[in-house]
Amino acid sequence: MKKTIFSFSIIVVLLSILIYSQIGKTNNAQVSIGESTKFTEKEINEAIGSVKKKFMSFQGCKLTELWYSESKSDRLIKDYLQYGKGSSNGIKEENVMVLLSNFEVNSSGGDGSFEPDSTQSDWQWILIRDSKSDHWRVDDWGY
Repeated sequence: MKKTIFSFSIIVVLLSILIYSQIGKTNNAQVSIGESTKFTEKEINEAIGSVKKKFMSFQGCKLTELWYSESKSDRLIKDYLQYGKGSSNGIKEENVMVLLSNFEVNSSGGDGSFEPDSTQSDWQWILIRDSKSDHWRVDDWGY
């Protein structure tokens, strides 16, 4: 009986390690918030939390930097509203924010959609909310 419990415990530990090693890592990311006339620090931090949560699904990747730059965000919002999902979803400009990030991809290439052992730079995270009182959600990401 003791051998069975010990063997089961070893299997659980190994599976936990395997699963944990596959999720996107965000805990040591350097976060920077530039000055904003549009959003409060609380609003930006909530958006950062939404990106970190989404990033956990990026297998084999490690978030190294995440930042908000209002001038870059404004420029990217215009593209999103004119050419991206914002052109069809009816979202208002004041309910869109773009964060930028850098992240590393491990030797496995993550889920296969990234080049192994690469760094993704200036990766865009487009966040939307239905109104000022709603929570941010990641609507799109990429370049």
